[in-house]
Amino acid sequence: MSRPPGPAAVAAEDASRVAARLQEIVEGHRLSPSQRRIARYLLERPHEAVFLTGNDIAEAVGISQPSVTRFAIAVGFTGFPEFRDHLRAALRDGQDAAAEPTGLNPVQAMIDSELRNLEQLRDGLGDTGRLREVAAGLASSRPLPVLGLRVSAPLAHLFGYLAAKAHPDVRVIDAPGSTMEDRLSRAVDAGATWLLAFGLPRYPRELREGLVWARRSGLRVALVTDHAVGPLAEHADAVLAAPVSSRFAFDSQAAPSVLCAALVHTMLEALPTREQASIEEFENSAADRRLFLPG
Repeated sequence: MSRPPGPAAVAAEDASRVAARLQEIVEGHRLSPSQRRIARYLLERPHEAVFLTGNDIAEAVGISQPSVTRFAIAVGFTGFPEFRDHLRAALRDGQDAAAEPTGLNPVQAMIDSELRNLEQLRDGLGDTGRLREVAAGLASSRPLPVLGLRVSAPLAHLFGYLAAKAHPDVRVIDAPGSTMEDRLSRAVDAGATWLLAFGLPRYPRELREGLVWARRSGLRVALVTDHAVGPLAEHADAVLAAPVSSRFAFDSQAAPSVLCAALVHTMLEALPTREQASIEEFENSAADRRLFLPG
């Protein structure tokens, strides 16, 4: 087999394809702490990942070479060489795509990258078991605290606004520090069993501290983030991942927004019938009060 091009030849777009391939591989697998370290190391270096040997990774992460082999087996391969070949296929996919001129201008190309993120999210939800499991847990938590700080706060508020149409007690928390801990503590005292957290890059240190505090308080944590293996994932009981595009001046969150909507939709289906009926009651009331302009 011919050797792939050297690291200097791996363009940013190729590295993005490798990162997407890596995320697809690790999605849905329960990894040990050392295996999560391997995955995180590779996800942080997609431009190098296709060239590294098992020994390279073991030395960099501070583990044994057999641990790298066990990681490859844990994510569905017979060994590390097969795992690495699967990553290298992403480069060949990129070469095939480059051979087809798109005629897109730079803004269209950025939007096209977001379309690929949505396709990746769609494909990852072929099995909705994990989504339904998390949604059922959120539906049963009374109250339901929802945490999102800094850039993740708007998604937390979007979820909270929509979910509150049926869930009787949704509490959105968007302030760090003592305010965050106080509101989480009051939710626990009131009977909360789950916390839904949104953690998108860049990841606030206070958010990690909030997840740690929540689990110590007995809450189960569902995390919506951009990587199944990342700096926040190890502090969650369930992770729902949607890729974020970094090709814009600021990260675009189209896929996480769609995942947020899908989670609300699935959670509402898990609520008791009497609470689902409150959505129709709101619509009838809104019509009577003429809250919205006619469409």
